[in-house]
Amino acid sequence: MQEEAVGHGINITPLIVLLLASVITIPLFRRLGLGSVLGYLAAGLAIGPFGLSVFTDPQTVLSIAELGVVMFLFVIGLEMEPSRLWGLRRQILGLGLLQVVVCTLLTTAADMMLGYSLPVAFVFGAGFVLTSTAVVMQVLGERGELALPRGQKVVSILLLEDMAIVPLLAIVVALAPGQVEATASERLFSAAIAVGAVVALLLVGRYLLNPMFNILGRTGAREVMTAAALLVVLGAAWLMQQGGLSMAMGAFLAGVMLSESSFRHQLEADIEPFRGLLLGLFFLGVGMALDLGVVRENLGLIAVAVIGFMAVKAAGIYFVARLTGAGRDEAIERTALMAQGGEFAFVLFAAASSSGLIDATTSAVFTTTVILSMVLTPVINIVMDRLHGDAKEPGDEVERPKDLEGSALLIGFGRFGQMVSQSLLMRGIEVSIIDTDVEMISVAGRFGFKVWYGDGRRPEILEAAGAGRAQVVMICVEDADASRLIAEVMREVFPGVPVMARAYDRRATLALIEAGVVWEIRETLESAFAFGREGLLRLGVPVVEAEAVVAEVRRRDQMRLAEQIAEGVNAGNQFFRPPGPVPEPFSEPAVPAEEIADREAAERG
Repeated sequence: MQEEAVGHGINITPLIVLLLASVITIPLFRRLGLGSVLGYLAAGLAIGPFGLSVFTDPQTVLSIAELGVVMFLFVIGLEMEPSRLWGLRRQILGLGLLQVVVCTLLTTAADMMLGYSLPVAFVFGAGFVLTSTAVVMQVLGERGELALPRGQKVVSILLLEDMAIVPLLAIVVALAPGQVEATASERLFSAAIAVGAVVALLLVGRYLLNPMFNILGRTGAREVMTAAALLVVLGAAWLMQQGGLSMAMGAFLAGVMLSESSFRHQLEADIEPFRGLLLGLFFLGVGMALDLGVVRENLGLIAVAVIGFMAVKAAGIYFVARLTGAGRDEAIERTALMAQGGEFAFVLFAAASSSGLIDATTSAVFTTTVILSMVLTPVINIVMDRLHGDAKEPGDEVERPKDLEGSALLIGFGRFGQMVSQSLLMRGIEVSIIDTDVEMISVAGRFGFKVWYGDGRRPEILEAAGAGRAQVVMICVEDADASRLIAEVMREVFPGVPVMARAYDRRATLALIEAGVVWEIRETLESAFAFGREGLLRLGVPVVEAEAVVAEVRRRDQMRLAEQIAEGVNAGNQFFRPPGPVPEPFSEPAVPAEEIADREAAERG
């Protein structure tokens, strides 16, 4: 019976091999600085048909793993509020379309130079132009550049390329030999189906998704919310596929429609494990699909194609980047990131092969060329990062301040500065904010805060940020030395502007006072007073007595600080520890205890 059960059991060996390959290679490649994408590709090659042969049909893995790309586009959509997407319309329809057109012309011409006919050359050229969304997004995500301006330009181009697969598939069908030309009515019918699918998705997103998640959220069942998130992603992808459009585009639109929902972060958290696993599986499948037999038989042609087409596409990307105003470093970075082919090329080549436009060998050569370009991309970007990492100035990708006019200038937008800004913004005061943390600036932008890149220790930055015109300058940085230097620069360059500062500790407080700030506070002082008061109450001390104790501690701290200002940091120790083990009320309360008790009872109703 046991042997029979084993015989009819599920063979989980391939799954174990997939997980084991990922667990071993990904940490190793990341530790070596080679990135996770290259690790997945190497693992796929190792366990595929030309490695250990654990898997003999990579297409089976790829067909499932494509859902990783679909879910990745959904997560990207969640980060793209409609207003933000509308703001990128010029980049999508302008920059993206220009790059696709220029690169398609160049790659098609290069393919014709290899001896292919115009239709075949167009198929390969257009397919190679469709950059790998999975590779590029993974690299941008690891760099933390997805939300930066230069990252947003790349995302815009990728979105246009994803949309371009639809007309390209139609062109492939039209170019196929023996193809009966569709009538005008048939074309209109196909277009109507596509438009109808988009409209249906928009209506569902507008009127059904949020009410559905509201109902499910009240149940409190986490697994139901996860199932609903998967249903939304896969349902949107299926609907777009039925309309003849890209599954990834459907998932992206679903994400955009839910980007302003209160369930956005919950959805992202629910999808993230599936997205990561399936996207990793996609790269494993790409590595498995690398046919070393085809490479060996057509080594010369493939080598020329990989190098030549990546170079030609790179030239087109660089030309378009510079033409549209990108700086040299940004153009080079975009070129290195997008010079490869992508996963949508496989879809285009499969359609061309099934329609008889290209034969099996040509399809294998084209597919292998794209796969090798995807394999080379992480390597190229690692080399570029190491060559240009030192030369790239921090903050190049974010906006710097210029002629700001805020009534208050807030320097440092960490956890302390964020809370400080709330009171000012709540009162309607115009606040200019600068910081040097590029990643934090990007995150703040997602939440609607405009933070400029700038180092407050530099006089020209303070001038551009409006320090000389501000009514108050608030130094909220965590670094004690940086805070002191900013205060000293303000005293020298803008002596008439009052400066407030956050102090790390007592020594930092003394340094800031010496630097001329008009008001300072140790970052943990008030929270410590509040914490101590609550501790006294929990220990049974009456409210009035607890408040009197805290008030006395505050008074003694101020007296100690005054002596330290006059005599140095080691002075005033007699005020540091109150006499006796048990705190006593050190002063008579201003309000009788009975009156406070009556007031609290009235407030409680």
